Amino acid sequence: MARKRKITNLMGLAVLSTLHVAPMHRYEIAAKLRSWGKDRDMDIKWGSLYTVVDNLTKHGFLEITGSERDGARPERTIYAITEAGRAELTDWTRELISSPEPEQRRFRAGLSVLAVLPPDEVIDLLGERITKLDKTIAEYRAQMAALEGSLPRLFLVEDDYELAMLEAEVNWARGLRESLSDGSFPDVEGWRSWHVSGLPPAEVVALMEEEQPPQD
Repeated sequence: MARKRKITNLMGLAVLSTLHVAPMHRYEIAAKLRSWGKDRDMDIKWGSLYTVVDNLTKHGFLEITGSERDGARPERTIYAITEAGRAELTDWTRELISSPEPEQRRFRAGLSVLAVLPPDEVIDLLGERITKLDKTIAEYRAQMAALEGSLPRLFLVEDDYELAMLEAEVNWARGLRESLSDGSFPDVEGWRSWHVSGLPPAEVVALMEEEQPPQD
């Protein structure tokens, strides 16, 4: 089970990992996060960076070590990670790697209400998704091939994982689409007739009635 943390926003993890390399001001932190592609790895909301840095400082995970001025620009505060911050960074990383947690995914949400669409439309929509996924997978493979030899594998494992997940998803979606197209999906004709008649199958009605809460 995930432990309760003082900072739960994953941008906090990103900031700690960046300052683990060297002290920086907030503008530099944002620039590093963008250049390292952390906004692809985590749900980063750039507008919350200042708040996250302030909260990390308040809880003792960061400390102010100085400031600098670049020409006429306002003075910039320099932040460094503390020993408590390093401990939080490593502990948080251990938890994320070792403890699987349910993740909310938009595709799963759509699949959970798939019955509202007729199967023939689902076939077309899955075809669109598969085309887009194939394009994304090709882009990932090209990107990783271009970086091969220039970066240690250690710094590409998140992209390797994402590629594996995309390939698994496109293979699953392709299998679902094929089963709908060739009629091997269980009772696809019943699903199709439901949308023609506007009436759900009797077993669906019975199931819905069984799940109705008791009336007072």
